[in-house]
Amino acid sequence: MTDLSAFPITRRWVPAHPDRLQLYAFPTPNGVKISIMLEEIGLPYEAHLVDIGQNESKDPAFVSFNPNGRIPAILDPDGPGGQPLPLWESGAILVYLAEKSGRLLAADPAVRYETLQWVFFQMSGIGPMFGQLGYFHKHAGREIEGRRPLDRYLAETQRLLGVLDARLKGRSWLVGDGAGEYSIADIATLGWVRALETSYQAGEMIGLINYPQVTSWLERCLARPAVQRGLLVPVRP
Repeated sequence: MTDLSAFPITRRWVPAHPDRLQLYAFPTPNGVKISIMLEEIGLPYEAHLVDIGQNESKDPAFVSFNPNGRIPAILDPDGPGGQPLPLWESGAILVYLAEKSGRLLAADPAVRYETLQWVFFQMSGIGPMFGQLGYFHKHAGREIEGRRPLDRYLAETQRLLGVLDARLKGRSWLVGDGAGEYSIADIATLGWVRALETSYQAGEMIGLINYPQVTSWLERCLARPAVQRGLLVPVRP
């Protein structure tokens, strides 16, 4: 049996199957990136709910694993050289799992870097900006007087959606021409676009209907069985 006892996180979230990849997450747009990826590649894993509503990502056992105190994180018992590999940051995890499985990240260098640029676009722009919009529209930021913060993030969200909409014109997926190729770039992005409606109830305010390429792309993403399964992992409390 694989010994993961060197990692304090495994004493707080005890693995029932230590030979499987361990996922520590909550079903947020960042969290579901990894559960969707794992469902897509079919790698056996065990999911542990880190309840961010109860501040569990600040638990000392979790922080010992990820000093940034944010989900998601993974512990792969069969990492490079057959040694356990702890890893955090959703973009890094997506690349790792793609390389481990040989799927959803092209081997061709030009296509590989094209894919990575759209992953980093999500990490640096879409995630932070959409998240701030959600904070000021739906969550505690609503209590702040004045509309300047909300207006700032609304305008930037609309700009970023415009970039996505232009990119997807004539394409099925973010990478490649025409039918293209579904990749980790789509996985990284879909949960954030979905959250604009489902989590933030901001679709009407944004004018999401004005980005038809984006909404059609999201429908294609959500029609994938692995995406449907991954969106539910881990199960919310």
